[in-house]
Amino acid sequence: MPPKFRFTREEIIQAALDLTREGGTAAVTARGLGERLGSSAKPIFGLFRNMEEVEQEVLRAANLLYQSYIQEEMAGAKYPPYKASGMAYIRFAREERELFKLLFMRDRSKEKQEKDTSEIEELLALIRKNTGLSEEEAYLFHMEMWVYVHGIATMIATSYLEWDIEFVSRVLTDGYEGLKCRYGKIGETVSESGMQSAEEA
Repeated sequence: MPPKFRFTREEIIQAALDLTREGGTAAVTARGLGERLGSSAKPIFGLFRNMEEVEQEVLRAANLLYQSYIQEEMAGAKYPPYKASGMAYIRFAREERELFKLLFMRDRSKEKQEKDTSEIEELLALIRKNTGLSEEEAYLFHMEMWVYVHGIATMIATSYLEWDIEFVSRVLTDGYEGLKCRYGKIGETVSESGMQSAEEA
């Protein structure tokens, strides 16, 4: 008969996620998990092959939480969809600083880097619709905007900036409108599904 474990995989993953939130990735150790669960490390290795597997599950759980931020921001309709994605990214950085660092500030040098636009196709479609840019231009536009948003988010996550949400909204609009000018689309009207114009912000 297989051993009966005191904890489920989900409970261990949640404990590891909570440890990450409180102390960053360095806090997620077998001993730390055991202490959080009021147990030894043995149950962990009965359900996971090693700590690397636990770390991968924490990464997955953190990403699911981040995706929920995007869905919530878009569903809230406070901002047009493209802007909402940037606001969600920055809000996640503010409210879940250690999880943001795990997802977006970890060492990626050993990961295979490929140009995969499948995860941002919806955003690229919004850019093309609202600016008239080609597919390639829309990709470059998004990458420039994303670097801008990422810079703000990382400075907030590391407590370098303490901007309120209204100021963040204004700054994102300014960045978006500036890029529109850069790509030669001055004077175009932004539709409701795109970033707000400076006057609307």
